[in-house]
Amino acid sequence: FLAAEPSFRTERSGGSLSPCTSGLVGPPGDTLPWNLSKHERRKRKSQDSVLDPAERAVVRVADERDRVQKKTFTKWVNKHLIKVRKHITDLYEDLRDGHNLISLLEVLSGVTLPREKGRMRFHRLQNVQIALDFLKQRQVKLVNIRNDDITDGNPKLTLGLIWTIILHFQISEIYVCGESADLTAKEKLLLWSQQATEGYPGLRCTNFSSAWSDGRMFNALLHRYRPDLINMEAVTRQSNRENLEQAFEIAESLGVTRLLDAEDVDVPSPDEKSVITYVSSIYDAFPKIPEGGEGIAAQEVDQRWSEYQSRFSSLLQWSRQHTGLMAKKNFPQNPVELKALYNEYIHFKETEIPSKETEKSHIEHLYKLLEVWIEFGRIKLPPGLHPNDLEEEWGKLILEMLEREKALRPAVERLELLLQRANKIQNTAVDCEEKLTLAKNTLQADASRAESGEAVQCEREMACYLQDCEALIRQIEQDLKVLREEKYYQVDQLAFRVNCLQEELVSLRLQCSSVYRKGHFSQALGPTGTEPPWQRATDGGLSLGQTLLGAVGAAGAVGAALLRRPMARSQLVAMSSSEDEGSLRFIYELLGWVEETQELLEGAEWGADLPSVENNLQEHTTIHTAVEELLSSLQEARSYEVHMQPHRASFYFSKLYS
Repeated sequence: FLAAEPSFRTERSGGSLSPCTSGLVGPPGDTLPWNLSKHERRKRKSQDSVLDPAERAVVRVADERDRVQKKTFTKWVNKHLIKVRKHITDLYEDLRDGHNLISLLEVLSGVTLPREKGRMRFHRLQNVQIALDFLKQRQVKLVNIRNDDITDGNPKLTLGLIWTIILHFQISEIYVCGESADLTAKEKLLLWSQQATEGYPGLRCTNFSSAWSDGRMFNALLHRYRPDLINMEAVTRQSNRENLEQAFEIAESLGVTRLLDAEDVDVPSPDEKSVITYVSSIYDAFPKIPEGGEGIAAQEVDQRWSEYQSRFSSLLQWSRQHTGLMAKKNFPQNPVELKALYNEYIHFKETEIPSKETEKSHIEHLYKLLEVWIEFGRIKLPPGLHPNDLEEEWGKLILEMLEREKALRPAVERLELLLQRANKIQNTAVDCEEKLTLAKNTLQADASRAESGEAVQCEREMACYLQDCEALIRQIEQDLKVLREEKYYQVDQLAFRVNCLQEELVSLRLQCSSVYRKGHFSQALGPTGTEPPWQRATDGGLSLGQTLLGAVGAAGAVGAALLRRPMARSQLVAMSSSEDEGSLRFIYELLGWVEETQELLEGAEWGADLPSVENNLQEHTTIHTAVEELLSSLQEARSYEVHMQPHRASFYFSKLYS
């Protein structure tokens, strides 16, 4: 074993070496009985009486230590050989041909090595040499270990070789956060054990021997990683054997091969190498922070798990809440409110979503750090708390956002177009109001002339004004019809303004019929005494009478022959921008006809002789017939009253029954 010992002696752990009694006769450097030949063993046996009790005690301790090491190392080798379906029973015998040794190195390194297939001693030596050469290539120091030592089954050197392999492939890979660069592998493992068991009352990890003999250190180490499996209060009351047995059973359930037995450790000074091998196996099996990487220490698991749950639940609730909000498609019809809603959506999309995506990425990263602890069993992941569940809800939110934007953007564009049309109506209404004002002023001037007995001068100009207003209102009605079909939110206000314009236009027409009928139209006749100005065609192709109320004021002389018939309601509706306006004009037409007929009757003569009386009687009979026909027109006007729009109904009623 001295050949392998310098490899471990280079560490600064101060580990004890096997005693070597140089005063005994035998091969140099090899004094234990099983390393002697049969002849030397018999000689040693005969000389036992020569050894004093202290020397015999040292030999027994070394013998016991090597027995425990052999059992521990055999289990460790089998832990790896099982991966290639191999197994050894006796560590010294089953490594002699080199095949199991090569297989062990292949499993540990992942490298395929050559081997001799023969069974002769030469082939065995060659296979062992292949293994030793491979270790030398990996910068593993082998002191005084030759191929024939292993082939001959030298116990000490076989144990030394396996310990060297354990040091290189298992213990040297240990990384501890905050470690010093010059620590040996053993010191790193000791530091890791100290950090893992820090804070447990009455425990202080100072070595890999006596500190572990009562089993409390093993239980504390396991409790740090799986507090749900061990009751540390019970550990303080249990015996050493109970603690050790409990720790080894729980560790085995967590994937740690049972390399030690309770009776091997429940001694004042357990074998250090065996304890190191077992503790390093625990290190390998348990979660850890990788070297140069990011991870969660055992002490921080509960805190980080609580953080994960809190962040996860908060973001999940936020996602579900806003998914519901995004699913609502009942947008306001007010352009200002709709625009504000759209701007709110854009802010949500460009500001809040990126912020929450960052939060989601942090949650996913935190889960990756916790995942090793979930797989280890330290954390029980409840249903619905996996990042995939959050990603599913997030996907629903993004989908609803896309659908909302798909519906919201056209709604904004549509309302903007309707707003433009509404503005157009407002501007056209302003133009119409201005023309109506000009027409009123012009009509007032002609009315003053008529009252003073002068001839009217602006009859044709008035016709143009009325025609222009008629065209503007018709244009407004077309735009208003579109707004009604699209259910524009202010269509009623716009319709009310248009109705006011229509009523004002109808009223102005009635005033025109009165002014230009009562004026001295004879003075306005042409030089040949032909048709009066109100019957001449205007630039729009209509006479003034047609422009006003049809043929109102067309009768300028007394006589039933000159009595006109009122225009039909259907004619006036066709000349108007709406049926309501045409019906209202029909009422004015009937009122105008009644007024004309009254003036005609007031100026009628009875006749001076019988022929003239009979002639006048005939004319009055004709007028009487026309008056009776007026009743059917009034009945038609009354029948439309129920169809009149509410905001016009009262005005229509007042004119109909005035």
